Amino acid sequence: MINIEDILNSHSNVKARTFKKGHIIQQAESSATPSIYVKKGILRSYIIDSNGKEHIYMFASKGYIIGDIEAMEYHQSTQLYIDCLEDCEVILFDKEQLLTILSKEHTVIFNQLLSRRIGRLQRRVLMLMGAPAIDRYAYFLEIYPELPIRVPQKMIASYLGISPQTLSSIRSEIARRK
Repeated sequence: MINIEDILNSHSNVKARTFKKGHIIQQAESSATPSIYVKKGILRSYIIDSNGKEHIYMFASKGYIIGDIEAMEYHQSTQLYIDCLEDCEVILFDKEQLLTILSKEHTVIFNQLLSRRIGRLQRRVLMLMGAPAIDRYAYFLEIYPELPIRVPQKMIASYLGISPQTLSSIRSEIARRK
């Protein structure tokens, strides 16, 4: 079965790019709003509040698409920073390229990816609104099982909306239960 990477790779106007760990692919307030398909590595998207604190919106590892959907759709400046947590290989594409690439068959695949992302983000928002931190961490592990060994604990805590100390306590509690 064809997947989104095969679709993107099959078009000459879409090229894979590599970036080193720490590279910022997208700055907040930028007018360039690419979507980014991750072939290798880990990206994160985040905002920086008025006090200078980072708040992680999402992580993207192999097979994920990351970008500022609202900025892309409505031709607005971006709100999100996107940077590389590891050396990365990605495919950058904009809305016009995507529309050119997608045939009816391919649209189904892309819509499935988009629906999966929307569903996961909806669940995350609902959990942030009312679930205990331990449940949010369990959900994080369900979605991103490989990240706890690849991403610093303070970034995971930021994603969960808790302090690194709280996350450490949760991890200790889980270890004691095993």
